[in-house]
Amino acid sequence: MDAELWALIEPVLPPWPERSPGPRPVDDRRCLQGILYVLYCNIGWQQLPLELGFGSDQTCWRRLGRWHEAGVFDALHHLLLAELNVAGELDWTRVCVDTSHVRAKKGGEATGPSPVDHRKTGSKHHLICDGKAPRSR
Repeated sequence: MDAELWALIEPVLPPWPERSPGPRPVDDRRCLQGILYVLYCNIGWQQLPLELGFGSDQTCWRRLGRWHEAGVFDALHHLLLAELNVAGELDWTRVCVDTSHVRAKKGGEATGPSPVDHRKTGSKHHLICDGKAPRSR
């Protein structure tokens, strides 16, 4: 992750609470890189190689949960969309929107009745794509 991207992300992360003496937590930047590595490589947490220096699988997994609870990923999503829009990297003249409703048998705070599945408990997911062609890797 380059310094420019990290400069955008770092202010969105919650500060660490005051700690008692002991081992220092793994740097947030390294943990984020570990999380992204797991997602990009489509591997399980236990397969995260320690030798890459991202911290352990448990460290990255716990940090992911902490950031999720703090709303970091929603904030990053909005921030990065705004940056892409300012850079002219989004084409809003052609947009495709799709949704799906996923059953949630155990319920939860973010669930509600399905409008298409006999009002069974679930969660609706939305996807929006702009008209710009994706770049190849």
